[in-house]
Amino acid sequence: MQKKIEIVVIEDEEDILELIEYHLQKDAYHTTGFLNTQNVEQFLAEEEPSLMIIDRNLPQVEGSDFVKYIRKLGYDLPVIFLTAKAKESDLERGFEVGADDYITKPFSPKELRLRVKALLRRAGVLDTSVQLVHRDLVLDLKEYTFEVAGETVPLTHLEFKLIHTFIKHSQEALTRDFLRDEVWGNDKEGVNDNSVNVAINRLKNKIDPQNQAQYFVPVWGVGYKLN
Repeated sequence: MQKKIEIVVIEDEEDILELIEYHLQKDAYHTTGFLNTQNVEQFLAEEEPSLMIIDRNLPQVEGSDFVKYIRKLGYDLPVIFLTAKAKESDLERGFEVGADDYITKPFSPKELRLRVKALLRRAGVLDTSVQLVHRDLVLDLKEYTFEVAGETVPLTHLEFKLIHTFIKHSQEALTRDFLRDEVWGNDKEGVNDNSVNVAINRLKNKIDPQNQAQYFVPVWGVGYKLN
């Protein structure tokens, strides 16, 4: 399974900070957010984040100055600047002090997620394996196959996306709203809570007809969790 990936986000606008963390957590990253750089150095000394996203326009200290400072201290984690400073000279300054990528505001959450994934992959943080494993469940993203205890189980496209989402987020209880966004996406209109329940029950019956393994457990007031 993919190891825990911690991303530190420094953004002085609280609503933007929450938005960034929300979208990163959808990809199963762990996030720690700061509204300024005051406690970030201590955090870096105690934790081992895999990536930093930092706004250039921060109170008290300019984002590029802070990155230059932590680079001198020896921290070499990948850094993405997120800022409204889009002039060529601003971009040049950002890369000179140690930025690895640059996203200008306003930004697309999808672009942010893709750039984070690409940078983590280049840094060797992301597991490039095409197989996801949970207990005796093996999902092969390249061959588009699914096995239970060594036996291949044919899945529909929807079922494949559903089990993929559960395995990716195996440590979390997933709400029906989250599943609608991740599994049905643009086709989620008309998909209600009962539709989600039916899809999960069909998947459960297909991979564990006797319910002996109990792969899925309901979480009262939340949704479902992979057991």
